[in-house]
Amino acid sequence: MKTIHVIGAGIDGQEAFGIQALELINAADLLCGGERLLALFPDFVGETMSIDKNLAELVETLQRHQGRTVVLASGDPLFFGIGRYLLRNLPDTLLEFLPNVTSVQYAFAKIREPWDDAVFISVHGRGLQKAVDRIIANDKAAILTDEVNTPAAIAKALLDRGCSGYRAYLCENLGTEEERIRITNISDLAEIEAAPLNVLLLIREFDDEEQAYVPTLGIPDDEFLTVKKLITKEEIRVVTLAKLKLRHDMCLWDIGAGSGSISIEADHLLPNGRIFAVERNAECRRFIKQNLQKFNARNVQLVEGDAPQCLEELPDPDRVFIGGSGGHLWEILELVDQRLAAGGRIVLNAITLDTLTAASEFFANAGFEVEVVTVNIARTRPLTNYKMFEAYNPVYILTAVKD
Repeated sequence: MKTIHVIGAGIDGQEAFGIQALELINAADLLCGGERLLALFPDFVGETMSIDKNLAELVETLQRHQGRTVVLASGDPLFFGIGRYLLRNLPDTLLEFLPNVTSVQYAFAKIREPWDDAVFISVHGRGLQKAVDRIIANDKAAILTDEVNTPAAIAKALLDRGCSGYRAYLCENLGTEEERIRITNISDLAEIEAAPLNVLLLIREFDDEEQAYVPTLGIPDDEFLTVKKLITKEEIRVVTLAKLKLRHDMCLWDIGAGSGSISIEADHLLPNGRIFAVERNAECRRFIKQNLQKFNARNVQLVEGDAPQCLEELPDPDRVFIGGSGGHLWEILELVDQRLAAGGRIVLNAITLDTLTAASEFFANAGFEVEVVTVNIARTRPLTNYKMFEAYNPVYILTAVKD
């Protein structure tokens, strides 16, 4: 039966191949691979084929060729390698894989760091946004870069998101005479021109202050940086999150994010989700960035702009919280109604009867199931000789479920 052997090359050239791999290569009459890998076998007597440019031609050749065939790949062919492409285009019964040590494994070994708790990301031919989302959501990441999405570009994207708390290991030209590992921070990495052949390892660092904040429901208001105390109060926040009924992998829009307090608390309820904190005020956005960094928010993306216009490019939400509308409540609700799936929830906090009335009217016309809860909060006044209560304005928490 015809078999195509896909063999992974190690880091250190031909000596990194096992005995079985070398026997299969020597017995082959067709050897396919990138120019760098083919150069490891200058004395190969059979036919060779470079696959650096045309993978479609490779598939045609593999389908047609009836002899003994070997395809050379880097490291593990099924780890961000050619193996996935071959499995998509050829019957899997034709393929046998012999993996080798990957550049990521080698890089972690060189820096003496366990890697079983890392997330692995490739930005080859992909955009940066999703890659940065995954980096932020994890404490340890290994990134395979390309000529566009360079280590410097990744560092700049992290800085734009206010996430600089990583130690960076830039591992260049691994296994060659030019091998170099540079240890730096995100700010300095943004200015470094890396070798084209590189692996980037990022490990989050915590200082004592960051470790002190492991948020649970009801973070004290004073822990947030905010503009003129524009914040959803602690107790209101807890009830709001309960009404949102978040599940671990949902997409949440936080419109009028203010200090980002709702997004930050929701972040720990959505470990596999995505949160978009939408805020038009530049000063608020500056504080949101600082709060996201302080509380180590992993799945929150800050969105600059006026709603509803800035919502057009966001993925469809499962849940929407509206803390502020900037005078465009009706337009925002119309867009949310169009984008929200059946069974989706909107929670709106209102402090005026005008907002409550307008929202209730919209939801009634749109056929939503509506519940309104009035929350009155009074706290003991600190630093006084008597236990007196200080009352806050009532908040109307409106929950609307789309039929």
